[in-house]
Amino acid sequence: MTLSRRVVVCLDVADDRVVKGVQFQALRSIGDPAAMAVSYEQSGADEVVLLDIAASPEGRATRWEMVHRTAEQLFIPLTFGGGVRSADDVDRALRAGADKVAMNSAAVARPAVIGEAAARFGAQCIVASIDARRDASAPSGWRVVVHGGRTDTPLDAVAWAAECVERGAGEILLTSIDCDGGRAGYDLALTRAVSSSVTVPVVASGGAGTTDHICAVLGEGGADAALVAGVLHDGILSVESIKDAMADRGLPVRRSRFQSVVAGGSTG
Repeated sequence: MTLSRRVVVCLDVADDRVVKGVQFQALRSIGDPAAMAVSYEQSGADEVVLLDIAASPEGRATRWEMVHRTAEQLFIPLTFGGGVRSADDVDRALRAGADKVAMNSAAVARPAVIGEAAARFGAQCIVASIDARRDASAPSGWRVVVHGGRTDTPLDAVAWAAECVERGAGEILLTSIDCDGGRAGYDLALTRAVSSSVTVPVVASGGAGTTDHICAVLGEGGADAALVAGVLHDGILSVESIKDAMADRGLPVRRSRFQSVVAGGSTG
């Protein structure tokens, strides 16, 4: 069976509004998360990732309501991340309507939380979100960083991805901090290294600027999905143009929930 490659739209949220900026600085509001998520679903997005980049305890109650309000309007999967520190937080996110929950800094600080959450809710809904930066001193050449890339950790990115899967993560959301926001292409070498080291889907993030970049990370990079944000929000690309390019390259594409997969056979 040929699995379709996914186009995943990322919505960064602060104060219950989708925001955009550069390296999480000079943020400006660009829309309502629920309305934007629905619009992207209608345009053919396969999944939506909702990231609370503020992730403050004070906003927790409002955050769950925002997740619920977004999830109840979607038919495609929704991943939520931001401020998820425990299995109980995963429970709250799932109860709010998220299909999958991403953990980043909390998993680095206490890796056992991955297994605790997977044991309670199943690996299929636990996403290990990994931010990686090139570092020649790391065995693989990439080091795990946290806090938006501002803080190094002792962890090798490729080894950490494998450990996350061993602990129960069912998906890896892999962001290249070096490429993020640059729109010059994904880090194909990083994506290949991680994809070849794990047995779960890898969502590549950081660097989308053209349809060629997206096709490359799904082909050469070995990613199962490409995460896209700014180029969509700015109208540089559309989900439809991305999927047209994927189909032209022979990548299996799911056009929408009402259409069959093209250029690759059965759905996945």
